[in-house]
Amino acid sequence: MRELRVKRGWSQDRCVHECGLDRTYMGGIERGERNLALRNIERIASALGVTISELMSGL
Repeated sequence: MRELRVKRGWSQDRCVHECGLDRTYMGGIERGERNLALRNIERIASALGVTISELMSGL
């Protein structure tokens, strides 16, 4: 996820704004400390303009 965010030139703050998620939650996701609900995976993929499978590729 961090790679997609950086590719778009987004700061973490912009990404959380676009996704509607908390900044500390997003940081935990990027560090691999959090498990995501499918709803949040969908929100992140939609905000980044990718499919869920694109977001999850490489995991």
